[in-house]
Formats: sequence, C-alpha cells, structure tokens
Amino acid sequence: MSCPAFHLALPVTDLEATRVFYTEVLGCREGRRSETWVDFDFFGHQLSAHLRPTHSHGVGSVDGRPVPIPHFGVIMAWQDFQRMADRLRARGTRFLVEPTVRFAGQTGEQVTMFVLDPSGNALEFKSFRDATQAYAR
Repeated sequence: MSCPAFHLALPVTDLEATRVFYTEVLGCREGRRSETWVDFDFFGHQLSAHLRPTHSHGVGSVDGRPVPIPHFGVIMAWQDFQRMADRLRARGTRFLVEPTVRFAGQTGEQVTMFVLDPSGNALEFKSFRDATQAYAR
C-alpha cells in the first residue's frame, strides 16, 4: 500500500541557513524557491520553509520525557535512523533529545531523536523496531 506524501509549510527566520541545514546537513533535495520561501524533498514529502521573523515553542511529554511542541519529522527504517544519527553527529549538530529508545520491550518500541533547524523548528527522527507497530495501541 502506498502512502500519500504530506505537505507542511513552516516558519523560518533565516532562509539561507535553513537551506544549508536541510540540504547539506540532512541531505534533502532543494526544490523551487523564491526570495521568501524554499521547498525541500523531505524524505518523499514536500516541506516549504517560509520566511517569518518570529514564532513560539513549548514542551510536552512522551514516555515521561520532554519533547518540543510543535515538531514534525519522519519515520525511518531502523538502519536509516542510525545513519542519520551518525550524519548529524559528524556535522556537529546539537541534539535537543539524544538518540534514545522509547517504550523498550513494549508495543511500539522505537528509537527517537530531536534536533532544531536554524529557525528553531523541532524535527523528530524515529524508527520502530517492528514497523507494523507504528500505529499499534
């Protein structure tokens, strides 16, 4: 079964720093752009970064651990997650939440990590030990 791609537009404070982060650090392909926005192929989904000087954040909790709200991200294969963690470390990226296992030994066991883009948007990368449990209760 194929999964439709999502489109997400997010505010950014520095378009060039955002472009460098998504293309050079994360490895996303750049799409169309203007003076005030740029599109990226975010792991098969369309991410549009729009220049906006300010926006706000908060903190929530998952599995008793703090997580930034709002956030977005991608669910990856287990091996791809480790490669991304290695890539981020090699680029000197600061983790908001270091790569960690959540729900160990339980339904929905997963690894997760959070980073911020140059405008402070929180990204979560995650992988499920058993991909069929992504929506399990």
